[in-house]
Amino acid sequence: MSACCDHDQGRQPFHDAKTSDAYRRVLWFALVVNAAMFLGELAGALLSRSVALQADALDFLGDAANYGISLAVVGLHLRWRARAALVKGLSMGAFGLWVVATTVWRIVEGGVPEAHIITSVGLLALVANVAVAVALFRYREGDANMRSVWLCSRNDAIANLAVIAAGGGVWLTGTFWPDVAVGGIIASLALVASVDVIRRARGELHRARHAVPAAAD
Repeated sequence: MSACCDHDQGRQPFHDAKTSDAYRRVLWFALVVNAAMFLGELAGALLSRSVALQADALDFLGDAANYGISLAVVGLHLRWRARAALVKGLSMGAFGLWVVATTVWRIVEGGVPEAHIITSVGLLALVANVAVAVALFRYREGDANMRSVWLCSRNDAIANLAVIAAGGGVWLTGTFWPDVAVGGIIASLALVASVDVIRRARGELHRARHAVPAAAD
């Protein structure tokens, strides 16, 4: 846990008005990019019948919702920001479990997805997520809420590389196994990030509860 998380007593580490406004602009940028990519990847998933693209599309949708939540709590007390982070951490975990279930279903159903669509859409998604991750880089060591936003973007970029690899694997092998394997990788990233964000959020909620009586004195 970073020092800013250890010593935060109700204010976020970037609490001046100028930086807060800059953070809002970055979040709006991330929100628009993720909403657009959700629509693009959903179309690609339907055309290619790819589990990896479908999972990544829903991840974009979840991230767009997360950025919206983050926008709503920028500048609020630590208690509210930690609660928002807790909700996001739980949603990341639910997403991971959903991907696991979808991957199992695809194994049972069978069918080979369209490799060229997977690779093309995966490349576009990678460009989008790298742009968002770069924009959010300076805020990566903030509170649990900021940390969760950074983790979402970082994990998405890693997942996109896996999606691109899945397209190549499907093309080389002529099977669905690379596609469903990537589904498992994306699920693992979501579950690990969920545990990290929930742990940080619970710690900040604990500090926020103990900071109130001190402030009253």
